Amino acid sequence: MAGKINIYTDGGSQDNPGPGGWGAVIEQDGQKRELSGREARTTNNRMEITAAIKGLEATPEGSNVTVHSDSRYLVNTMTRGWKRNVNTDLWDRLDALVANRSVAWQWVRGHAGHPQNERADQLASGRAPVVEDSDEPRLTHLDEQGRASMVDVGWKPETVREAVARGYVSMQPETLALIRGGGVEKGDVLSVARIAGVMAAKRTSDLIPLCHPLPLDRVHVELDLDEIDSRVVITATARTSAKTGVEMEALTAVSVAALTVYDMCKAVDRGMRIEGVRLARKTGGQSGDIVLE
Repeated sequence: MAGKINIYTDGGSQDNPGPGGWGAVIEQDGQKRELSGREARTTNNRMEITAAIKGLEATPEGSNVTVHSDSRYLVNTMTRGWKRNVNTDLWDRLDALVANRSVAWQWVRGHAGHPQNERADQLASGRAPVVEDSDEPRLTHLDEQGRASMVDVGWKPETVREAVARGYVSMQPETLALIRGGGVEKGDVLSVARIAGVMAAKRTSDLIPLCHPLPLDRVHVELDLDEIDSRVVITATARTSAKTGVEMEALTAVSVAALTVYDMCKAVDRGMRIEGVRLARKTGGQSGDIVLE
């Protein structure tokens, strides 16, 4: 049976409301994990609650957990029944997590020298990188001997995760006009590429070594014609309820959709370029939400 888990949380925002972040440090059986996330517009209190939510989401149901926070608002609401006039959406999420765990709440004085509370503050303010289960950053797909290995995610809870990836295929304006007008000899380029992207996302673990097979809840691939820059813009969204992220599925969908566009049009345009394949954003999971564009 797993030992007691301690979670140290902190959150805050600039201007209140304004840009903000949250951080959580999880200690269990001598190991430490660190989580953090940012939001473009939020409040101090929302980030304090979010830090507790994200920390508890990283623990299995039935766990014995103590949450340490310097937020009287958070701790007293959970222990003394302070009124919940605002942030009801977050309180509902927190209550659901607490209902499936044995959770104690401990108020700690902020900036009083407690190392884990200070670390949570650094994570929340963005002053420190996230480091999971180690004192030094490392590649997750390498074991202690530096050998390639599949990451063990068995200890993680299943959460809803979503990723959005983008990329584009640049081409001659005449080629773009052929696609728009359905004049490509091989058929409907956009429809075929869309299906190819969805199929590729479902086969990601067969294509990428050490990638976990995921039960995909949704894969959506969009292809838009950009007349100004003469390119097909591809956006893929992948969603799962699983123990690990779905970024690779979204990126694979974009890549294969782009390759399909290239394959169907290469007879008329050998100069096409597949460019800008990247992650746009991800949500869910222990590392928190990441918005890159």
